[in-house]
Amino acid sequence: EIMNTVDKSLIHGMVHCSGGAQTKILHFIDSLHVIKDNLFDLPPLFKMIQEESKTSWKEMYEVFNMGHRMEIYLPESIAQDVITISKSFNIDAKIIGHVEGPCEKKLSIKSTYGNFEY
Repeated sequence: EIMNTVDKSLIHGMVHCSGGAQTKILHFIDSLHVIKDNLFDLPPLFKMIQEESKTSWKEMYEVFNMGHRMEIYLPESIAQDVITISKSFNIDAKIIGHVEGPCEKKLSIKSTYGNFEY
């Protein structure tokens, strides 16, 4: 079974993107640059919230999960196995970015709605 093929010690972290939204990862890292440049398509609800409230897109990513609920930080070499496990439970998953470092702590979000630094 594929669940037994993933070395769980290679999972470096998991973040549920609530109570801090897309910037929540900044509470858990030091000396890393997290780059999210392949997020899931934005659900229509968040576009409607932004249009009606006139909230900046940068702030939207700080306040809302933007339809992107959980992140697992692990080596790319096991990402496809974890994606396959997720999909076996009917939960869509994909690689949404990468981490660079050591460097100054930073988050970059690159989206259809702009490029944002936190």
